[in-house]
Amino acid sequence: METINKKAIADLADLLHEHKLTEIEYESGDTRIRVSSKVEAAAVPAVAAVPAPAAAPTPAAEKPAAPANTVKSPMVGVVYLSADPNSAPFVSVGDLVGPGQTLCLVEAMKTFNPVKAEKAGKIVQILVESGTPVEFNEPLFVLE
Repeated sequence: METINKKAIADLADLLHEHKLTEIEYESGDTRIRVSSKVEAAAVPAVAAVPAPAAAPTPAAEKPAAPANTVKSPMVGVVYLSADPNSAPFVSVGDLVGPGQTLCLVEAMKTFNPVKAEKAGKIVQILVESGTPVEFNEPLFVLE
């Protein structure tokens, strides 16, 4: 029975995770190691092209802590700052908002979910751009 090179497998798994790959394979001589991760999202057809973001997102471990008075995304999805591309944004920097006021929409699974202010305040910073993906608990707005 051949000895399993656990270090090589662990190194490949680390590379897979670090570079957000779904599969990686290494071959040397008659040894071949293939590591793959379970993909939970549906596969995108090969003909669909998704533009790359202008700058790579900062890993969560390196992001600075959000101020205590932030409004965060309640789910993973795509954020929209207005009801449609031809409408004015729900809020702008300097706007006073009240509890229950819609600040933006987060689209998840083809459903637009309103993100509402939990308390009254003034919008001092908008931390996202319309049409960009957001993660669960990602800061969207800073209130004063």
